[in-house]
Amino acid sequence: MVFTKRLREGIRRGRIRCSVRVWTCPHVKAGHRYQMDDGHIIVDSIDEISLKDITDDLARESGFESVDDLLRIARHGRGDNIYLIRFHYLPPGGWDTPERQQRNVR
Repeated sequence: MVFTKRLREGIRRGRIRCSVRVWTCPHVKAGHRYQMDDGHIIVDSIDEISLKDITDDLARESGFESVDDLLRIARHGRGDNIYLIRFHYLPPGGWDTPERQQRNVR
């Protein structure tokens, strides 16, 4: 997943944990990881939503000031389907944590 530069610090700090995308079809899958800078974005869920589901609260949660601000960025390509993607950031080396290794052993 690609994020505008102004959002990346908020994502790395864990303040931004969702994104609204307007696509023709989903470009990410839940449970998959996508590189962002030196770390990774882990997609927790992806749900199709409607335009009326995008509120100012959701826009702020996504790192934007308003619905209009969010939609200016989200509508940069072709597509009519709107997706709400929830994710978390995994810092560099995060895959090597003991908790992760223990889960993979089972």
